[in-house]
Amino acid sequence: MCEKPHTDVLELFNQRDLVKVCAPMVRYSKLQFRNLVKIYGCDLTFTPMILADSFCKSPKARLNEFTTNTLDTPLITQFAANTVHDFVGASYLVAPYCDGVDLNCGCPQRWAKDLCLGCEMLNTPQKIFELVRECRNRVLKPFTVSIKTRILPNIAESIELCQNLEKCGVSFLTIHARTPMNNVGPISEDGLKMISDSVVVPVIGNGGLGSLKECQGLQEKTGVKGVMVANAVLTNPELFSGSTVTSLGCVQQWLDICYNSTLTIDDYISDSQKTISERPRNLTFQCFHHHLVFMLEKLLTKKQRRVFNNMKSFTLVLRFLEQNFRLKPRKFPADYFQMSIPFNLDFQGRSVLYEELKPKENEDHIVDVYGAYWEGDGKYFKGKFDLDVQEESDCDWSGMFFEND
Repeated sequence: MCEKPHTDVLELFNQRDLVKVCAPMVRYSKLQFRNLVKIYGCDLTFTPMILADSFCKSPKARLNEFTTNTLDTPLITQFAANTVHDFVGASYLVAPYCDGVDLNCGCPQRWAKDLCLGCEMLNTPQKIFELVRECRNRVLKPFTVSIKTRILPNIAESIELCQNLEKCGVSFLTIHARTPMNNVGPISEDGLKMISDSVVVPVIGNGGLGSLKECQGLQEKTGVKGVMVANAVLTNPELFSGSTVTSLGCVQQWLDICYNSTLTIDDYISDSQKTISERPRNLTFQCFHHHLVFMLEKLLTKKQRRVFNNMKSFTLVLRFLEQNFRLKPRKFPADYFQMSIPFNLDFQGRSVLYEELKPKENEDHIVDVYGAYWEGDGKYFKGKFDLDVQEESDCDWSGMFFEND
């Protein structure tokens, strides 16, 4: 098993006046993007939400949904789960490669509710407490166990929930300061402050933040120890550095990170691969292209956006960037390249805890949603969202999140 550097996340809260966090976003919080935002002042990153059930049962799910490298710390792996054996089993599997796990209790999407995941968990708080206690008892500190949740319509119930989570051993809390029924409009700053004031553990505030100034303002108003941003950091990965726009330097960094993540050591030494191949290892075209769509939004004309957003290959995208901005992928220096190589993860022997905790009668049960929502072939994107840009479309893809910012 490879040795990955670890970070004590709670010590991070002690060291920083404000911990700046990149939110878990399906398809977007992948390794390459996590490496990018950390260049620009992001203190803590999350993986996309992963179904713990599939992660425990499917080697394919583990291979596709979790990658990491030496640069990828501090890192929190977020799971959707509603049973002890799934949440604790998945947490134990991933523990050598991250710095903590997070239980999603905030996703409001219908499919998650149908599976009693996400914000549906708020209807059974005792189940949340059980998952936190068991994970805290089974996975040793400084590994953190956290919860991302929403504010309940009755703020007193939210405060009671958070105080009970603290008693169960939760390491920190992320509060999306909207109710499960509300994804838009102003967040409840008053509710967030009341929760922050009612617990000792660090609280991260989330919802509607669009700049570093707004992040700092939220801390001043509510007393939160951290801030989490989703949508705005996609458009501007430099947000936490104080920049208000995405620079071409940031786009260049994205090209370099993506390019180097596709190289083997032999490729790097031999200089045989000078561009991104059409079916590279460790990178999907959707990941590469969609991030560029967001980052280039304010740098392209409307006509250019229509052309760029419809591109279907690495070759076309790279040609466009070189012709319009004189940008092309560059190799990392040798030492940095070594740190950027995705690990060959070894989970051998770590499924023992899942097998121990799993009720025998559930042996043949599996929730078959992994292929529908998570596989990296783009089928979910094409089925859920029409990516063919219409003549008058401005290509607003901001609705692509399972849990909106």
